[in-house]
Amino acid sequence: MYLPRSLLSKLYLHLQKTHHILSPQVQILVALEPDALCGCRILTQLLKRDYIGHKIQPIAGYGDLEQAGRNIIRPMMESQGGSGGVVICLGVGGLVDLGGLLGIDADGEQSSYGGVEVWVIDARRPWNLGNVFGGLPRLSDSDMENVSAGVDGGRLGREYKPGKGGIIVFDDGDIEEEMAAERDAYLALVDMPEVEDNEDSDGSDTESEADADDFHGKAPKPGQKRKSWSDRDEEDESSDDDDRPRQRRRSNSSSPIPSSPSRAPQRGLLSLSGPAPMTSSVGSRSVSPTPAQPPRAPSARTLRRRLLKLRRKNESVLEAYYSLGASYSEPIASMMYSLASELGREDNDLLWMTIVGVTSMELYGRSALGVAVSTQKSSPSPQGWLGTRGSRIRQLLRDEVRRLNPPELSDSSFGSNRNISPENSGVIPTTARGPQDFSIRLSPEPKFLLIRHWSLYDSMLHSPYLSARLHIWSETGRKRLHKLLAKMGVSLVQCKQSYTHMDMELKRGLRTKLLKYSTLYGLDDLVPAADTDGKDRGGTKEGWGFVRSWGWRATLSAQDVGVVVGAILEVGKKAVTTYENGNWDRSGEAKEAADEDGTLEGEEWVGRFWDAYDALSNVEELKTALPTAQHLHRAILRTGTSLIEKRQIKHLRAFRLAIVKEGPDVGLFTHPAALTKLALWLGEAIAEQEKESKGKLGFGGRGTPLVAAGLNENRGVYVVVGTGGGGGLGFGDKTAAKEKKEKREAKAKARELKKQNKEKIREEKREARRKASNNDVDDDEDDETESEASDSSSDEDEEEEEEEQKKGFGRNRFGNAFQEVVEETSARVRIDSFEHCVVEVKREDLSGFLESLSMKAVVG
Repeated sequence: MYLPRSLLSKLYLHLQKTHHILSPQVQILVALEPDALCGCRILTQLLKRDYIGHKIQPIAGYGDLEQAGRNIIRPMMESQGGSGGVVICLGVGGLVDLGGLLGIDADGEQSSYGGVEVWVIDARRPWNLGNVFGGLPRLSDSDMENVSAGVDGGRLGREYKPGKGGIIVFDDGDIEEEMAAERDAYLALVDMPEVEDNEDSDGSDTESEADADDFHGKAPKPGQKRKSWSDRDEEDESSDDDDRPRQRRRSNSSSPIPSSPSRAPQRGLLSLSGPAPMTSSVGSRSVSPTPAQPPRAPSARTLRRRLLKLRRKNESVLEAYYSLGASYSEPIASMMYSLASELGREDNDLLWMTIVGVTSMELYGRSALGVAVSTQKSSPSPQGWLGTRGSRIRQLLRDEVRRLNPPELSDSSFGSNRNISPENSGVIPTTARGPQDFSIRLSPEPKFLLIRHWSLYDSMLHSPYLSARLHIWSETGRKRLHKLLAKMGVSLVQCKQSYTHMDMELKRGLRTKLLKYSTLYGLDDLVPAADTDGKDRGGTKEGWGFVRSWGWRATLSAQDVGVVVGAILEVGKKAVTTYENGNWDRSGEAKEAADEDGTLEGEEWVGRFWDAYDALSNVEELKTALPTAQHLHRAILRTGTSLIEKRQIKHLRAFRLAIVKEGPDVGLFTHPAALTKLALWLGEAIAEQEKESKGKLGFGGRGTPLVAAGLNENRGVYVVVGTGGGGGLGFGDKTAAKEKKEKREAKAKARELKKQNKEKIREEKREARRKASNNDVDDDEDDETESEASDSSSDEDEEEEEEEQKKGFGRNRFGNAFQEVVEETSARVRIDSFEHCVVEVKREDLSGFLESLSMKAVVG
């Protein structure tokens, strides 16, 4: 089931009204990532204000999720002696069948969910359609009528009464607006009986009549599993003389179709009518018309063929949806702030958590193309994250900052003090306005890294944006950076000291100089454009960043906080990294060598979660972890430079490959998120090289996919991450877009010609049948009609398929490719991350795994 955006607060208000001191605690399952962490912070603040007891459980992967279901969720079920309750999943389980994984919707049980209601808030796509359009519990008839009231096609209405359990997905708008075809296909498959996929067998008359009667029979009761034809055949097998082997067709969709209440009775299929009665005259003698014959119903064989054809069509819709590739939609933190806004609970703390969560999505390359390099300004999906929807969300956040942080009198438009604020004059704010200043401000942030806590030179040197475009990894790139600073009039002595201690005149003129000289080096987006009228209340400030002060203690940007929190999760707040005698040491954090399944590693990551959780509300903890973030990005620059200079990035058939297996920083990149940052740094550098050398992005305008593998020596595995190239519709060069348009037009003309030829052939066959004057309707005529219907629908299917391909163009399909390689090879692969473009491969199996992967389509 899914909760539409217009009813976002419905479930929470019900929880608020019904919760009391004896109610079970709300269980919150949180993924180990900054966006989910910020969303958890917002949600727990709401629960605390309403005195609702809750417990947070960090989840490192699917193994942890299954264990949480076994140890925490399943004991809550009424059938297990519990009292039900609410489970909230933040960033976990949106891509899998949650009921089965948690063990609360096991097949064969009379009742499911046991009063446990699971809320799913996730930014990853594609959704598991069983969660979205299914998820209703199997209860008694009387209870089921009460539960299903207000549920239409999986959509919860205002009449729905929570409390009986089930899985409820929070819709950010894309389910309601973009998934109508998937909803219809899924519900049709749920209502449809299973049937043998054996069209050549001819059943007896008795079997045909029974099949036809079953086909036109009533739909099962809600929550009851429909019995298939093959099931009935197995029941009668002892009395049936036909001992032919029977094979049940399995669904070819990416997720199983769960037993779910039907939305409506079985949709009837069009039946063929018999010929109309005829009257004729011979000479002057009239002939009485033949008695009208009742229309003959289609045979069971014809019905079976139609049913199979309809099943395949619906399954192909679901398969096309799952095969589009990974993408991201609205961040979890933004959804939680929308909930707080509907409840009237907005404040600066919740707004800041939202801004940090949204900013962290961009730091990890998460967009409508999945995990991919952001090489252009806009998104191929106008409604996708970083597209129109992303721009709209960021503009709403800027409006919220203005609303909750009104300008002081000194910043108003009275007198000569109207532009006294440093940010309004283009200066990056580094201090608070006063000891009690806890406000959030808009700031013209350049694309530098940790500029308030580093020198200007180091901040520019470690910026992924500048590194890619100036080729920082080479000596020539370093000279370009020095020339840029020289043209700006900034000496190396000045720019290598702490930015906060730089000359004030240099800081005041920095923005103006960057705008003047950045275009000479192709750095058009280095600094956000100037505001339309220079006043905080007038312009949109598109591209401006967010800064918050904590009195005199600190002033941090949202990007700074996102970088630091990510570093805590990936490296650890207390990890002091050294490199002595070629050995990696973590000051007592060494892992045991016997951790083959990653249990100890997962426990360590959970410990880092609590450090990051505390740091979000404690600015002193953030300041303490700043050196960790700086160390991580120094390692990214060192490792990336080494891979490029030593030409260790290989060009395979479908992607580029970079393997990190030696060097001082190899231990850092055993965490998937840290390795992802390195892969994005390398991918952006390669994309810029291709654009300079070839004038366009590689792989047909889709960018250059990159696979990065990091060796975990202790466990004997490689962590493998696949990132997209950042291309897509509207991304690539104009030549590639023109070629695709011409191909589409040529296909449309070919389809039209094919359609005309088929229509001509069908007309000739009709004329031949008229001459034959055959009044009987047999299976041959049924087959002919079926073939005509198939021909007429083939063009529509091709158009739908082309539209789906267009929709998923440029998306990250590494998750699909990894699954295909696992099915086809004997490589020992572990897929446990919620990010499906991340896997673990045994050290000995890496070469075979990559060889098979190179033959797959990794970008849509």
